[in-house]
Amino acid sequence: MTTFNLLLIALIQGITEFLPVSSSGHLILLPSLSGLNDQGQIIDVAAHVGTLAAVVLYFWSDVRLALGGTLRLLRGKIDTKGAFLALCLIIATVPVIVVGLILKVTGLSDAMRGIAVIGWAMIIFGVVLYWADQNGPTEKTAAGWTLKDAVKMGMWQAVALIPGTSRSGITITAGRMLGYTRTDAAKLSMLMSIPTIIASAALLGLDVINAGDTGEMRDIGIVVGMSFAAALMALTLMMRLLQSVSFTPYVIYRIALGVALLWIAYA
Repeated sequence: MTTFNLLLIALIQGITEFLPVSSSGHLILLPSLSGLNDQGQIIDVAAHVGTLAAVVLYFWSDVRLALGGTLRLLRGKIDTKGAFLALCLIIATVPVIVVGLILKVTGLSDAMRGIAVIGWAMIIFGVVLYWADQNGPTEKTAAGWTLKDAVKMGMWQAVALIPGTSRSGITITAGRMLGYTRTDAAKLSMLMSIPTIIASAALLGLDVINAGDTGEMRDIGIVVGMSFAAALMALTLMMRLLQSVSFTPYVIYRIALGVALLWIAYA
C-alpha cells in the first residue's frame, strides 16, 4: 500500500473517530468509492491504536482516575470516584461487546457493510442527534454519571455497530436525551470509547494473528502516528467548539452525505 493511501486512511480514521459522523462508515466507503484496495485488518488495528492514544492523552486525568479505580474494583471495592467511574465504563461497554460478537459470529456484520445501509444510517441517526441536541435538557454533568445512565448509554452504543451510525454520535445522542450538557455528553462518549476501542482492536488483533499477517512495520508506524495526530486535533477542536456551537453542522454533513450515498446506491 502506498504512503498516500496510508495517510488517507489514517486521516479519515483519526478525524472521524470522535466526531459524530461515523469513522467506520467512512472507512468502508473509501475503497468502494475511490477504487483503492481495502486497507486490511492490520491497518485497521493500527488506526485504532492511534486514535486510542489520542483520547487517552486528551482525557488523561479521567483515565488515570479510572485506572486507579479499576484496581479498587479488582479488590471488590467501589469506595472511590475512580472505582465508580471504572464500573460505569465497564457496564457501558458490555452491550457493544456482546452484540458485536453476535454480529461477527452470524456474519451479519459483513452483510451490513453496504452503501445503502450507511446512507440510511447517516440520515436517520443524524436526525435523531439533531432532535436530542435541540430538545434534550441540560441538567446533568459528567461528574454525576449514574449506573442507570451508563446502562442506557451502553445499550445505545451497541446500535453503533450498524455502519454509518457513529459510535460517538449515538452515545452523545443518548447523553443529550438523558439530560447531559453538550460538553459532558461528549466527554462521557469519549471516555466510553476507550474500553470499546481496546475491545475492538483486541478482536481485530486476534484475527490478524490467526491469519498470520504481521504487516509492514513502516506502514503500521505511519498509520498509528497520523491517526493519533488527526484524532487529537479533531477531538480538541470539537470539545472547544461545543462551548458555543451545537451539533447541527455535523447533522447537516451527515444528511448531505447520506443523500449522496442513497443516490449512488439506488440510481
